[in-house]
Amino acid sequence: MKFSLRSESSKARATSAEQDRNRSVATTELEPNEATRAGVYLFAVVMFVVGFGVVFAATFAWLSVATVLCAVAAGVLCAACIRVAPQWERVTVLRFGRFHRVAGPGLYFLIPFAEYTAIHIDHRIMTSSFSAEAALTADLVPVDVDAILFWMVWDAQKACLEVENYPKAVLWSAQTAMRDAIGQLNLADLSLRRKQIDRELQEVMGAKCEQWGITVLSVEIRDIMVPRELQDALSKEAQATRERNARVILAEVEKDISEMYVEAAEVYEKNPSAMQLRAMNLAYEGAKDGKGILLAPSGLADGFDVSKLFKGE
Repeated sequence: MKFSLRSESSKARATSAEQDRNRSVATTELEPNEATRAGVYLFAVVMFVVGFGVVFAATFAWLSVATVLCAVAAGVLCAACIRVAPQWERVTVLRFGRFHRVAGPGLYFLIPFAEYTAIHIDHRIMTSSFSAEAALTADLVPVDVDAILFWMVWDAQKACLEVENYPKAVLWSAQTAMRDAIGQLNLADLSLRRKQIDRELQEVMGAKCEQWGITVLSVEIRDIMVPRELQDALSKEAQATRERNARVILAEVEKDISEMYVEAAEVYEKNPSAMQLRAMNLAYEGAKDGKGILLAPSGLADGFDVSKLFKGE
């Protein structure tokens, strides 16, 4: 049973988060340090030029439209059959529709009209951001969770043959695993057990994606967002808890002080001289803090009677 408890503010935050992710992805795609496949395309152009030039030079004496078309066909055929793959890339080659081999990296050849490439697979570590929107916790609180998935393909054959679209399958599997993990925890435990959730997701995703030839390296939760109304309630609850703790500490301090006063009273009761010495100390402190002016009851002067002090009265 699924509940739709998201507020308008949470929808707006989700939209803003999605826009931020899109901007970050676009920025990442434009970074100059990212490796490109420009060399592959340049090699294909060179192969086309070589094939076209050889045939065109051989048939230049009988120059006609047919010879030009033959030269173009030779260039296209040469570019299609002689290819190159970057170091991080593997190419799945099919022969008459059946899996034949995994080619690359480097130079590889295709039999014309018999072999063709099914998919180019990147063997580098991939980073994919995903989110679980309005995921319900164990206490039925809707939260929006953003996370990053680090994964890589280690078997190009399985990634090509076992699943239709392996990047989409990995992301959907990650979203499902995230919702299952959140549904087993209360909202109070969600932030405290973030690292544990990361490890559990990595284990679940690793077991599921292993059959696709994919390894999940890690899952990291970036942000956990709750509705604004619930944020206010949690803030008030935290404030009330801190105020209660402060009052409890104050009461414990008062209790300790009262016990010390009781002990002091027992000492004063057993030894009157201690009480007189305390009175003299209080008078001295009062005179010092009051800049030489002392306002005290007349009975306080009895504390300065030295004869009574030594007589123990």
